[in-house]
Amino acid sequence: MKMTELKALADKDLREKLENAVEAYNQLKLNHSVSPLENPSQIKIARRDIARLKTELHQRELNK
Repeated sequence: MKMTELKALADKDLREKLENAVEAYNQLKLNHSVSPLENPSQIKIARRDIARLKTELHQRELNK
């Protein structure tokens, strides 16, 4: 997910995406601990997506 896509979303949509991304990340970590993932770089990608979402939300809070 790119920052330009995130800037076009509303605050409510960003919060929903953040919740879904955190759930997906936790599920990936759990699955990886039980049996190795086919593509373990998915964990890194999910973590970075969460950081992008949090960054955009934080920037919007600061600009209010």
